[in-house]
Amino acid sequence: MILTDEEKGMRDGAEGPAVAAAMDLLVRYGEALDAERFCDTRNVAGTTTQPSPAKARLVAEGGWNRAFAVINLDHDEPLEIPDMKVPTCQLQHGFGPDSVGTVPYPKEFVELQTDAEAFYGRRGVNILATCTPYQVGNLPVRGEHIAWMESSAVVYANSVIGARTNCEGGASTGAASLTGKIPCWGNHLTENRYGTHLVHVDGPVRDFMDWGMLGYFVGDVVQDQRPVVVGDYAHPDLVDLKHFGAAAASSGGVELYHVPGITPEAPTVEAAFGAAAVPEAVRYGPAERRAMYEMLNNQGTSTDVDFVLLGCPHASVDQIRAAARALDGKRLHSGTQLWIMAPRALKDVADRSGYTAVIEAAGGKILADSCPAMSRTAPAGTKVFATDSAKQAHYLPAILGIEAWFGTLEDCVDAAVTGRWRGELR
Repeated sequence: MILTDEEKGMRDGAEGPAVAAAMDLLVRYGEALDAERFCDTRNVAGTTTQPSPAKARLVAEGGWNRAFAVINLDHDEPLEIPDMKVPTCQLQHGFGPDSVGTVPYPKEFVELQTDAEAFYGRRGVNILATCTPYQVGNLPVRGEHIAWMESSAVVYANSVIGARTNCEGGASTGAASLTGKIPCWGNHLTENRYGTHLVHVDGPVRDFMDWGMLGYFVGDVVQDQRPVVVGDYAHPDLVDLKHFGAAAASSGGVELYHVPGITPEAPTVEAAFGAAAVPEAVRYGPAERRAMYEMLNNQGTSTDVDFVLLGCPHASVDQIRAAARALDGKRLHSGTQLWIMAPRALKDVADRSGYTAVIEAAGGKILADSCPAMSRTAPAGTKVFATDSAKQAHYLPAILGIEAWFGTLEDCVDAAVTGRWRGELR
């Protein structure tokens, strides 16, 4: 790699041993990727505080300095971790203290995470604790080079905001936090941001569930390439685009998509493809819509629902309000729990707006910081769950060995109230 004088200085120890270890890791990473140089970044989103048995062992050996050195810098020698050099936020992690008594999550992990938040907070990590940092203050600008983890956050940042990031890991984001550098390859380069596939929607794509099914179809078709979506669909909002990208990143590996006239780098179809010819379109219509619905519901056999999960990616205030409206005056079935996952900052808004009181009066809970997939935790005894998230319907059965039903918010609330799945494609 071609290093600037500043980068050579960091590598050679001018800013201390932890920064030197970080630059060493990033140089090795960049060379493995065939990157020629680094991008400067002032926006990093990683997972330094996520608890795990391995992290607990490292902390017991040498504290959080030891854990960060090994996990985030690939360095076995003792290091004193300085303040983060550039703005850094913590993505979603484990459940926090307010989940005790509701979530069957190890108490020692809650305590470990609380300790981690104090350690990293003092070093400049903003504990946003959400997979949707763009909803609670971390909003990069178009064209900005960032270093983010979390597939749904990455695809949103690239596509909807027009920032530039690859799907990074714990080591690369940890090193980027201390250096302000990340290898300049992949989605950082303009030539790698043009569309590769055209998807023509013949309808109907009307609402949140439809955008999730469309995303699941698109990801399956293009895998890790870059779709351009045109055709007959209702104008999407933030929640629709969030859900579309999360589903496409789950069934495939999409990190960037274009919706001409809506997403910032594609004012037209031609602009989305750059100098390349526009390819023949893949069609998405009623038959493909039904096929996606059936695919997302092929992991459920029992209609007895133990658990309903909403908020993946983490819910917006509007989604929480919609859930409160659907639950108002109702009461959950005695054998069914309902959790809504949200950023803690937005849970505070829900509390102050009265939505939390309505949801809790029905027997539901708004939980912050994590999700069942991230923390591998669901209500004790869960065998069958229902969700409005294509991403969770994709992942949670494999992670927890439970059955899944996928449908609308209204279908999920009905399941929570009746204890039965009665959803259908409309």
